[in-house]
Amino acid sequence: MSFKVTKDGTAALLRGLEALASERVLVGIPASNAERQIDEDANDRGPINNAAIGKIMEEGSPAANIPARPHLKPAVRENRDAIVKAYRAGAKAVLDGKAKDATAVHHRVGILVENAVKAKVNEGDFVPLAPATIAKRKARGRKSERPLVDTGQYRNSITHVVRK
Repeated sequence: MSFKVTKDGTAALLRGLEALASERVLVGIPASNAERQIDEDANDRGPINNAAIGKIMEEGSPAANIPARPHLKPAVRENRDAIVKAYRAGAKAVLDGKAKDATAVHHRVGILVENAVKAKVNEGDFVPLAPATIAKRKARGRKSERPLVDTGQYRNSITHVVRK
């Protein structure tokens, strides 16, 4: 039995697989997006950046009497099937010789997870705020009693990046 190669897509396939394997999507708050607009009434100890707020909210801070309100890791776990589906579609595109789609799939997954985390922040079942925290918010003219959502700055800073 013999065969004739009419088109060799091996190089494109290898480039695409390398692109998929050499990049990572990170979801959270990059240092360049971590700063907050200062609200003098909100914190008399000085400003804290969004990345620090995220870490404290995800893990809690017993020293500050702040319970954990995990939202990043649960959002990823809850959307695992959609993430896998997006990566499968990207891998298929690479196998079809569309190497440029390797980076695009990371961005699609990044947007998917970014939106899932923001939705979790908005709708998650978290430990309620302490009455004193609610009172402080009301004194500043805030109406929300939702944990993780006061000014919206933290939620709006959640994004994704694709890195080598």
